[in-house]
Amino acid sequence: MTTKRLFAAALLVTLVLAGIVSYYASSHPDGLERVAEDKGINAAEKDHALKDSPLGDYGVKGVENERLSGGLSGVIGVAAVLVVGGGLFWVLRRRDPSGDRSAPQTETEGAAETQGAATPSRDA
Repeated sequence: MTTKRLFAAALLVTLVLAGIVSYYASSHPDGLERVAEDKGINAAEKDHALKDSPLGDYGVKGVENERLSGGLSGVIGVAAVLVVGGGLFWVLRRRDPSGDRSAPQTETEGAAETQGAATPSRDA
């Protein structure tokens, strides 16, 4: 499998999980939230500062259909992670100091070219 196909398949699976399967996640509180409710620890709980943001509460503000809103939120999140991660990868990638991007060199090839020495043959 080529790298492009693997990337495309991974992206497709991620988008399906974020856009469709996420709707079927449980809406019941997890164990920690449940204990906090049962023991009354959450009495002083406050809303998050970003609750009213465009993607607050795992939905897209202004989209009334809950299924569509949650799916869009997931897809937007995947796209944001892809853009930020890809941008960081692009900025921090290893670059060839000579500017030649035709073929990557091994360490020994690069060292020989840097020193300007030819590799001696055993026949000589």
